[in-house]
Amino acid sequence: MEDIEILQDIDWDNLTFSLTPARSMYIAEQRDNNAWEPGKLVPFGNVSMSPAAGVLNYGQGVFEGLKAFRTSRDRIVLFRPENNAVRAIDSAERLCIPPVPKEMFVEALLEVVRDNADYIPPCGKGSLYVRPVIWGTGEVLGVKPVQSYTFLVFVSPVGNYFKSSEKCLHLKITNKFHRAAPRGTGGLKAIGNYAASLLPQKLAKKAGFDEVIYLNAANENFVEELGSANLFILKDQTLVTPSLTGSILPGVTRDSVIQISKEILNLEVQEKTVSVDEVLDADEVFCSGTAVTVTSIGKITTDETFRIISGGKIGPFTRRIGEIFSEIRNETVNDQFKWLYPVF
Repeated sequence: MEDIEILQDIDWDNLTFSLTPARSMYIAEQRDNNAWEPGKLVPFGNVSMSPAAGVLNYGQGVFEGLKAFRTSRDRIVLFRPENNAVRAIDSAERLCIPPVPKEMFVEALLEVVRDNADYIPPCGKGSLYVRPVIWGTGEVLGVKPVQSYTFLVFVSPVGNYFKSSEKCLHLKITNKFHRAAPRGTGGLKAIGNYAASLLPQKLAKKAGFDEVIYLNAANENFVEELGSANLFILKDQTLVTPSLTGSILPGVTRDSVIQISKEILNLEVQEKTVSVDEVLDADEVFCSGTAVTVTSIGKITTDETFRIISGGKIGPFTRRIGEIFSEIRNETVNDQFKWLYPVF
């Protein structure tokens, strides 16, 4: 490919997971229940909408998150974007939003990443976070779907979600808040899911924890996931993760971890209900997600007890899963799963 120079005056060695506005964003409109109109690139900036917009009053909006990388082979790639497109369709349909066709969704990602390629950090120093959103921007008064929608994609260079990839997290299992209810929207990328997690996260961090593990709303003997990631435990070389019951997000990284564990590490993988006791008794515990990638959990606190997992250090399987995941994304090993989607 033609080399894309990194022209931006950004301190790549000290990137955090925060917004650094890039050059442009993609925007498309859907009006009066017609088909999505062709989108276009516009300068990154504020958007205008009515104070009666459905997304502002009734939360009729969904979003996705994925990353673009520079690889060791001097390529720029997206990681499994078609999976995000499919999940966005599922989320949109549940919230009565006209789904963005898969082809349009992926092409929008490519347009934005190509136009902002010089904001992508050097290989190994971070990534370009890609945020597609679909909002109900039509006016409405009364709880019902609006008639007009906006599809927008913006990007930002980011570093680690947590301060250090070598740090093990200290998490709090909470029974004071639930993330999602059975048959609700917990398994979707609905914007309201994340607003509901802000207070539990704020209280946890104030108390010295990194994040929260939420319990199953129907049976608090079982865990579900973190506010920003899926949960895995390893016991006797069996990897276990809570099954997708409708209230757990079907993470793209979650699925990648399962495939790596089965097909490369030859681990037995079980998707089932996972009890609090199983988590506290695990040999290793980690979380996965687009933002957090694969992050070890070294300490877990409940209202009754405190446990140190794997000596408070990154366990060997957690480390190896994370290494393989990074090696595939960076193209230092063969992409046997065909996960990488070339931008150029």
